[in-house]
Amino acid sequence: MSEFDQPYEPSPWDPIAKEVERYESSGGTAPSELVGDQWVILWTIGAKSGKVRKTPLVRITDGNGRYAVIGSMGGAPQHPQWVHNLRAHPRARLQDGPRVMDFTVREVEGDEKAEWWARATAVWPDYNTYQANTERTIPVFVLEPVGTGQ
Repeated sequence: MSEFDQPYEPSPWDPIAKEVERYESSGGTAPSELVGDQWVILWTIGAKSGKVRKTPLVRITDGNGRYAVIGSMGGAPQHPQWVHNLRAHPRARLQDGPRVMDFTVREVEGDEKAEWWARATAVWPDYNTYQANTERTIPVFVLEPVGTGQ
């Protein structure tokens, strides 16, 4: 049994919980009210709770099975909770439309971060504004399918 097969605990922030519900009920075909029509659901394991958490995020992929998730939280001064979850448990499950896949996760820096940032801003240009509006460095995580390496 996978750690992701545990019960899901919805976000205490109602708009996130409703977006996850919208995605799952439509198989990812209904547009998000928060992150547009190119979106995925990121599953993490709670850093403190150990429970499954789900978050709607912008869909960023390299077209070769890898994805990236950007810890922007709209440029807020703090990281979204899922960033702490990934740092504590560097693995994730991702739902992209009807497909649900497991990944290993690593935080990237330098040139690799710049490459993924360029892919991300091509899909969601506001990431540049979010970074300009916060003093923290917005983290970027790359998700690689389980069983593959770089």
